[in-house]
Amino acid sequence: MADNENKTPPAADEGDSQEACAPEAPAAQEEDAPPSVEDRIEELETQALDLKDQLLRALAETENLRQRSRREREDTVRYAPGPLAKDMIEVADNLSRALAAVPAEAIEADEHLKNLITGVQMTEKALQTVFERHHIRRIDPLGERLDPHSHEAIFEIPDPSQPPGTIVQVVRAGYRLHDRLLRAAQVGVAKGGPAPGPKANGGAESASGERREPGGEVDTSA
Repeated sequence: MADNENKTPPAADEGDSQEACAPEAPAAQEEDAPPSVEDRIEELETQALDLKDQLLRALAETENLRQRSRREREDTVRYAPGPLAKDMIEVADNLSRALAAVPAEAIEADEHLKNLITGVQMTEKALQTVFERHHIRRIDPLGERLDPHSHEAIFEIPDPSQPPGTIVQVVRAGYRLHDRLLRAAQVGVAKGGPAPGPKANGGAESASGERREPGGEVDTSA
């Protein structure tokens, strides 16, 4: 009897453990179940969109890099003569100064000096031809309006016959390589200019500064 009573409880424990494990079986099966076809399709579509976006971005960056490299190569070739042109501009300035330093009377009086000046003029003309061939353009803005992007005003000249800001003297010509400024032209500009004329229907002003309309007052002194 004592032995039977001692063996009964373990049997009951095995049954309890089986009952406790029984509800967990469906949960384990749910976790191991494969995703549905719709979920798999949605996941693949999302991955495809991400890959397409990455591809488009990579293509755009490659195209931008290609265009930027092309522009840099073109600018390198386009503006390559810049340093040499700046040095040659000084040579052109010296030729112009040499021609301007000799009076016309002295040239006519001396045949040898006349021949020398002719040679200097031909050299200056040939140099300007070379400049034009390499797209180096001379800026000689006499009579034009002052442009701060191309001209450097170094003094003003009172000249009532010219509108203010008009270039009336060029001290040193400027130069431009294609669209890039090599040196601004140094100029003198007009100061003052013609006074503005009276307005057609503006009336006059009295000595005290008050505005007087035509016909507003009658002179009775006569």
